[in-house]
Amino acid sequence: MTIKQLSIFIENKGGTLIKVLDLLSKAGIQIIASTVADTKDYGIYRVLTNDPAQAYLILKDAGINVQLSDVFALSIDDQPGRAAEAIKQVSETGVNILYLYSFLWQGKGVLVFRADQGEKAKEIIMLNKIAFLTEADFR
Repeated sequence: MTIKQLSIFIENKGGTLIKVLDLLSKAGIQIIASTVADTKDYGIYRVLTNDPAQAYLILKDAGINVQLSDVFALSIDDQPGRAAEAIKQVSETGVNILYLYSFLWQGKGVLVFRADQGEKAKEIIMLNKIAFLTEADFR
């Protein structure tokens, strides 16, 4: 029900993002979606790929500070209000969304988020029959 996301810690200086992108490209790793949250000195580059385990090993071997984490990827109709409905179903139960980003995949909206109560979020998704994606959907 969850997928693996790479969280890559990169310095805010020229060339650091290119190094990550080049390593993944040369290994044939496809980036599905990504987002950057930055501070003055560094950024957190969150990435979904077609092969997160391989991407993790490649970056780790190159000395890049990277972590794998579990996130949810909800599949919603690409229509106004659908994201709000899905997030409302999760958050109304007291589950906090720590961060969220979205993208389109094969004609559907995808909401990627990390929750403070992962097990409770899983239960809510199952009980409400909210469509979700797995890593196999991105291969």
